[in-house]
Amino acid sequence: MTVLQAGVLSLLQDSGRYGQQRLGLSTGGPVDSVAFHYCNRLLQNPNGCTAIEISVGGLQLLLQTDTYICLTGADMPLSINGEDKNRWEVHRVNSGDILRVGFARSGCRAYLGVAQGFDIAHSFGSSATVVRESIGGLHGAPLQSGDQLPCATTSDRKQLFLPAADWPRYQNTLTVRVVPGYQQSHFSRVEQRRFFGSAFNVSRQCDRMGYRLEGPPIDCEIQGVLSEGICHGAIQIPPDGQPIVLLNDRQTIGGYPKIGTALSLDVARLSQLVPGSSVHFAPITLHTAHRALDLAQRFVLQRPLLERHS
Repeated sequence: MTVLQAGVLSLLQDSGRYGQQRLGLSTGGPVDSVAFHYCNRLLQNPNGCTAIEISVGGLQLLLQTDTYICLTGADMPLSINGEDKNRWEVHRVNSGDILRVGFARSGCRAYLGVAQGFDIAHSFGSSATVVRESIGGLHGAPLQSGDQLPCATTSDRKQLFLPAADWPRYQNTLTVRVVPGYQQSHFSRVEQRRFFGSAFNVSRQCDRMGYRLEGPPIDCEIQGVLSEGICHGAIQIPPDGQPIVLLNDRQTIGGYPKIGTALSLDVARLSQLVPGSSVHFAPITLHTAHRALDLAQRFVLQRPLLERHS
């Protein structure tokens, strides 16, 4: 495929770069892991095949081979040669076709996959693009007009689709479940109640590194800690008291106190929020988090797919 228009921000992502934080390399990978999972599952690809993460929209591609594609995630209009196509469904495409992804009407990130995945060389075990580190993808940067995306010619895919009733609904409010961490004791009970009882708004400072929120300041008895490794979903409270939920391209270490860690399922939904959206936090136990992930694996990530017959 040839990139005709790269859109606002389009990045090649596989499941992420694991086991490299000791080298200072971020995980990368899809911020909405659920939509990414369904993109590959619909295409009958192995887990983690490289796809394009499209932020906001505006991507246009020229097909140079016969294959199958699928678009999942945010509500971005999809068309092939000017004909509207359903999202969350596998479509046959042919050499010479022009594929367009419009701008998001709800949510803000979509995933465009291809049968067998895009054939992108790995850097440190992954094709995931992390722009801050100039690593992954084609050249460690967002896609650009003229880029060539290698993919295989394929003629043996079922045209599966996920029924519309099972599509995620991307709204402007979200409750994020949080497992309190060991540094919670540095926040008084009053500050903990303020954190879990208040509404926060997504600020304009939200990207793949983290979502900075705006609301009542949360005070901590300490201003910092000895820098330590930071996990996906960690919620830092910097000196200004405005929480930051850290995402895939976060720094590998940090010294702000952390009140807890957001459940990964909710971090995926958080990544679909646009500035101005409302966020609440709810505390849960580690047992409840494990149970939520198990239920999601059984009933959310494995929803039945249907086949479209010609």
